Amino acid sequence: MNVFEQYESNVRSYIRSFPATFVRAKGDKMWDDQGKEYIDFFAGAGALNYGHNDDGMKKAVIEYMQGDGILHSLDMGTEAKAKFLQRFQDVILKPRKMDYKMMFPGPTGTNTVESALKLARKVTGRAKVVSFTRAFHGMTLGALAITGNAFKRKGAGVSLNETIFMPYDGYTGNGINSADLLEQMLNDDGSGMDKPAAVILEVIQGEGGINACSMEWLKRIREICTEHGIIMIVDDVQAGCGRSGTFFSFEPAGIVPDMICMSKSLGGMGLPFAMTLVKPEYDKFGPGEHNGTFRGNNLAFIAAAEAMRFWENDDLAQRVQHNAAVIKERLGRIRDRFPQFAAKVKGRGFMQGLELTVAKEKGEEICAEAFKNGLILETAGPDDEVVKLLPPLILTDESLAKGLDIMEEAFAAVAERMEKSAA
Repeated sequence: MNVFEQYESNVRSYIRSFPATFVRAKGDKMWDDQGKEYIDFFAGAGALNYGHNDDGMKKAVIEYMQGDGILHSLDMGTEAKAKFLQRFQDVILKPRKMDYKMMFPGPTGTNTVESALKLARKVTGRAKVVSFTRAFHGMTLGALAITGNAFKRKGAGVSLNETIFMPYDGYTGNGINSADLLEQMLNDDGSGMDKPAAVILEVIQGEGGINACSMEWLKRIREICTEHGIIMIVDDVQAGCGRSGTFFSFEPAGIVPDMICMSKSLGGMGLPFAMTLVKPEYDKFGPGEHNGTFRGNNLAFIAAAEAMRFWENDDLAQRVQHNAAVIKERLGRIRDRFPQFAAKVKGRGFMQGLELTVAKEKGEEICAEAFKNGLILETAGPDDEVVKLLPPLILTDESLAKGLDIMEEAFAAVAERMEKSAA
């Protein structure tokens, strides 16, 4: 590890949580340079829904490169892009009766969020954006302005403006419906709320602590946006591509957002790739009005087109939903076994976790203990108080069971140390 400490910036973070040098990965596992095996409940922070080095994607990418396929093309027409556009249309959009233009704004999640914010402001001629408590939308200034985390916001070094923060569903915890509150403020000329260009939300807040909104709340937000002529943006960067149990996280609500932000697992095998889905009537950017040098990642187009095979039927979605129930039940057992943490089971799909409401600072210690025993697991939430599971969707039954065993053992080890220190 000395080379990283000697030459890499102090800003590095995950390497501190997972102090190993990884050399190989396949499916739901990784191996370090000492040959130690790890079950991956992290999946590249949700960028590897289909696991590591999927054979079909790997074969398609290698064949494309060996055939001297176009690698860099900005937004020129390429065979790789044409294939992805058609596959996404045929496999994802048409079966769901969804009509969107596909915009490629750059390779990362924050790029797609920035493009959606800019376009919503252009379309409406308004500046303000409603975001929600504990939201995370990215690290560039526009996306950071609609992010709730104080530590990350402070890193901007400048004022972050034009955002109206509202309570996320369940945030107040006292029966107040924040959708009703939003509507009341929009209808009241004395509320001080300027009419916003957009409302942006995550259906399941990842970095914010695995907070999942109800489908009823989500439908109400859609109704309010329609009533007031506000663009509804769903940030599906982490919760999308099947992680919630359906391809889009909002599908159970039966809503149609005006814009959808996608990245992370859209690239198939971890290749940088982002896309903004835009209703045709809002596709108002002029040519080049929003652009980026790396918005045409052809290797990602190839891998992403191949990844569509997972969605040609419901097999993967059903498997995720089945195993999500297994995870939820097991997390409930861990919660009950260790009442000293007063933990809460949170999230849905393959995006769940245990929030420690007592001894919050032990979240990182639990994840470190799990890592020592061969499980890659991270924390979430403003105080790192949520032990968070983001396994790849192709996780085997064996890895699921073993990983949950290791997680429970980590809770047990930390609980035992707490008891000894209190004695």
